Amino acid sequence: MYSILENINKPNDIKNIDAKDYKKLATEIRACLLKNVSKTGGHLASNLGIVEITMALHLCSNLPEDKIIWDVGHQSYVHKILTGRWRELGTLRQYDGLSGFPQMKESDTDAFDTGHATTSVSAALGYAHAYSIQNMDNKVFAVIGDGSLTGGMFYEALNNAASLKSNMVIVLNDNNMSIANNVGGMSRYLTKLRTASQYKNLKDNIEETLKKMPYIGDQVIEKIRRSKSSLKHLVIPGMLFEDMGLTYIGPVDGHNVNELVSTFKHALNLNKPVIVHVRTVKGKGYKFAEKYPSKFHGIDPFNIKTGELKKSKDESVRSYTDVFGNKMCSMAKENDRLVAVCAAMPHGTGLIDFSKQFKDRFFDVGIAEEHAVTFAAGLAAGGMVPVVAIYSTFLQRSYDQIIHDVCKCGHHVVFAVDRAGIVGNDGETHQGIYDISFLTSIPGLTVMAPKDGNELEAMLDYAVNECDSPVAIRYPRGSVVDMDNVNSCNINMGKCEIIHEDAMAEAVFLALGSMVNVAKKAADELSREGIKTTLVNLRFAKPLDMDCIDRIIADNKAANKLLVILEENTENGGVAEKIAAHVNYMDENIRCLGINLPDAYIEHGNQNFLREKYGLSENEIVNRVRSMIQ
Repeated sequence: MYSILENINKPNDIKNIDAKDYKKLATEIRACLLKNVSKTGGHLASNLGIVEITMALHLCSNLPEDKIIWDVGHQSYVHKILTGRWRELGTLRQYDGLSGFPQMKESDTDAFDTGHATTSVSAALGYAHAYSIQNMDNKVFAVIGDGSLTGGMFYEALNNAASLKSNMVIVLNDNNMSIANNVGGMSRYLTKLRTASQYKNLKDNIEETLKKMPYIGDQVIEKIRRSKSSLKHLVIPGMLFEDMGLTYIGPVDGHNVNELVSTFKHALNLNKPVIVHVRTVKGKGYKFAEKYPSKFHGIDPFNIKTGELKKSKDESVRSYTDVFGNKMCSMAKENDRLVAVCAAMPHGTGLIDFSKQFKDRFFDVGIAEEHAVTFAAGLAAGGMVPVVAIYSTFLQRSYDQIIHDVCKCGHHVVFAVDRAGIVGNDGETHQGIYDISFLTSIPGLTVMAPKDGNELEAMLDYAVNECDSPVAIRYPRGSVVDMDNVNSCNINMGKCEIIHEDAMAEAVFLALGSMVNVAKKAADELSREGIKTTLVNLRFAKPLDMDCIDRIIADNKAANKLLVILEENTENGGVAEKIAAHVNYMDENIRCLGINLPDAYIEHGNQNFLREKYGLSENEIVNRVRSMIQ
């Protein structure tokens, strides 16, 4: 099927490809991406757009000695193909298969584990200084998308990069399209740069002409170099990168391999930090991805010919994200102080309808989670009620701001923590399994988790309209669980819900959020086997309803008591650990069984498969409880 790609079996094999075959190789790489991602799902548009850049980087590098660090990392599929892993691409994002992100344990050509934005330049700078100290001349590249330029860590790294005395090349992949449309001043700045190629041409022409002038030419060139700042500011307003001490080259055509190779080699010869501004088309080579880059940024398996998902979404099946988005719109109609904040994910967090209906009360701050949280604190201090919708894995990035800027002052900010728990195929960098641990450690922050969609709506209503302090509500990725037959939505601060109780229960299930429905199924099965159970929906991870827990323990007359505490969170710092510590402190004659995730990074794979593997499924719970009681 592939006449050129067949020759890529290990790192650096691209150097054996004739330059006249580069276009054909690029075409075959795109065909390989489409064939495999259409089956496995994954990040397609970004990889289609970076094919030629990746080819040029590999042509200019000697891997693994030289390093290519991918910001975020979801655009590293082409890199995996060119290092000989293309035959395994059908296992992408599947358990025990290739990761959808760079992983050092997967290949020594993956220079750094990445999964979150704005980290590449900092890591590359560390590599470059390490090589400089050891007198090594290894090349270091950092590839970062224009969407990441809204993140503050990028500028912190640039601020330090100016002191570097060896080469480091920052490749700015500018497709004018991150997950959502780019926002803010940096987007406008890049728009100016895209029109500034005439500056480079003017500079080259002037130097060539002056060099031909005997005696005085070199002197004039030197004077121009000394005053180049003035010329640049005249031709290109606001040369931010040069002002920060980096040499700027660009814009360059990101789909011309030969031009890219020439540019990268020139940048490396400067032996200093250089930023190469490359313009690309997201989704290049596949018409549906070019037309709908957001849809094909991260996509489930699809039909190549039509671009449609192989498994169409059942409109009658709601996700927790859908419930959140709809409830936000209905609350905003009644509460004109309600505002919404997200970090470059209006679609992913369910706020797209809110953004259309309440434009003046919607704020997409770009990939800048730290700013989003402190900005929300300012909104709250100014009299608004901000709801900050961020995925659990990305909320980690704003931990200091949650503590210092929101909770210490008691600002009424509501955190909608989406994708809490196991998220599946994106793997270690995206699992939302730490938020209970890091959020419940913060004084003054209330942490809730709904058992189903109706309870999520009730919790949002309670957090926005009845609280006057910081609140976090965590909810999982995926379809809403329907527990209408046991539903009670009267939310009271720190109070749990008893779904059913047996005074002679041998197993008392204390479940939080997504684990309530699983616990109910397990409890029902044990009851059918003759093992009496009690089921409690904790609702709150903080404050825990210790009064209710103590009362259940005291009222439970069975000799063989077992508290089964269920949460989709790592065991360290979770609710099971806190309840077990309380029981131990009270010196109660009762055993505690924590059903949660280990102190480990959870790999990529299907959500249900991972829950089964780590003991969070109904069958696994029944087996463990039965064996402990028997």
